[in-house]
Amino acid sequence: MAAELHRGSIYVDQDPEAFSNGGVRKNLDDDGRPKRTGTWVTASAHIITAVIGSGVLSLAWAMAQLGWIAGFAVLMAFSFITYFTSTLLADSYRAPDPVTGRRNYTYMDTVRAHLGGRRVQLCGLAQYSNLVGITIGYTITASISMVAVKRSNCFHRHGHNVKCHTSNNPFMIIFACIQILLSQIPNFHKLSWLSILAAIMSFSYSSIGLGLSIAKVAGGGNQVRTALTGVTVGVDVSPTEKVWRTFQAIGDIAFAYAYSTVLVEIQDTLKSSPPENKMMKRASGIGVSTTTIFYVLCGCVGYAAFGNDAPGNFLTGFGFYEPFWLIDLANVCIAIHLIGAYQVFGQPLFQFVESKCSEKWPENKFITREHAIEVPFIGVYYMNFFRLVWRTAYVIMTAVVAMIFPFFNDFLGLIGAASFWPLTVYFPIEMHIAQTKMRKYSFTWTWLKVLSWACLIVSLVAAAGSVEGLVQSLKAYKPFQSQG
Repeated sequence: MAAELHRGSIYVDQDPEAFSNGGVRKNLDDDGRPKRTGTWVTASAHIITAVIGSGVLSLAWAMAQLGWIAGFAVLMAFSFITYFTSTLLADSYRAPDPVTGRRNYTYMDTVRAHLGGRRVQLCGLAQYSNLVGITIGYTITASISMVAVKRSNCFHRHGHNVKCHTSNNPFMIIFACIQILLSQIPNFHKLSWLSILAAIMSFSYSSIGLGLSIAKVAGGGNQVRTALTGVTVGVDVSPTEKVWRTFQAIGDIAFAYAYSTVLVEIQDTLKSSPPENKMMKRASGIGVSTTTIFYVLCGCVGYAAFGNDAPGNFLTGFGFYEPFWLIDLANVCIAIHLIGAYQVFGQPLFQFVESKCSEKWPENKFITREHAIEVPFIGVYYMNFFRLVWRTAYVIMTAVVAMIFPFFNDFLGLIGAASFWPLTVYFPIEMHIAQTKMRKYSFTWTWLKVLSWACLIVSLVAAAGSVEGLVQSLKAYKPFQSQG
């Protein structure tokens, strides 16, 4: 009877011992956990949801700071590095062997299996602080897109010279309310439908932005200035501003490729056959190549459309005013996409806290007990009071912080800079060296180390540029005005 009840449920916290009879064990993996059903298609959807995010909207601005040569080169460099290190990370999912070894369910587990020591804590600090930062950033960006819809209609009715100021805060509260509901989805395995929807939305608004940029370039009209080296010192910016903006642009591009933070958790949703690392490499190849094509098109065409005056976000910064309904549609797509993306980045953090609390207080019924609730047309939903309280509190916290720091480009750059080196480069390389027992000072070992140190320098200068940008934004910040 219990087995029948559980088959129709949204969430089942399955205990292997409870299913040892009746042939139910065939529904479990070799480690006793529920059998995974993910494929390279669902993994690709998760990746695209995580990668093609709000960062794509800032690429025209980043290209304007770097110019045609450096902008394109940096985009391609980050694309290559991200794909290369993601393949190393995919092989590290099982240890010691990438195909037959023991599964590691989280990024921290993977680092613990291959490296151990204090680096496990450093990985956890980098990963989970980064996840917090991304969810805050997505709250900011989603609210800006919601505000942009209201402002777009205002501009259409009253003219482009009207200020149409609107506070972001009510829209952040709306976004948080939606996330409180969605956060009760218990785990990553139940998120495939949301990621597929979010991926469709990301393609939609990227395509709209690209199409409007092409139309602007093709239509001629106002002449724009572009340059091989980007914004011109003495004309557009001062020498100091040029340096800081260059660093910040690098951070923005790094953020635009950030998904290594959740790669292991995505891989843990994949079926065991064919091998997870093979499917994950395929999904990473599809995800990174698809997003790179969009990024190059949006960045380059956006720069061609707006030149050195490209706004930080060309859909919410009103690089375009008409057709207003298309701008509205694009911003609605952004908001829907970020609703899903928030969950992709929030779920690993939710599950980390819940598993640690369950380990520390296994007898606490508030933390461990699941309450069955019959949901019409869906089945049985298992509600956990600790999950309800903790996740609700977390969403509220991210919304409050977002209200205090409602900035876009500077926040993106800082998040990208902080996460890129440790999570995308350092740990995948170090785990690959340990897993393959690579000889120290060999050719491969040397160039992997050089790549890691070079990326560390890039992350540091990008972080410095983003901090400077945040300081300037704080000085200029006027509360209760839209930051779009």
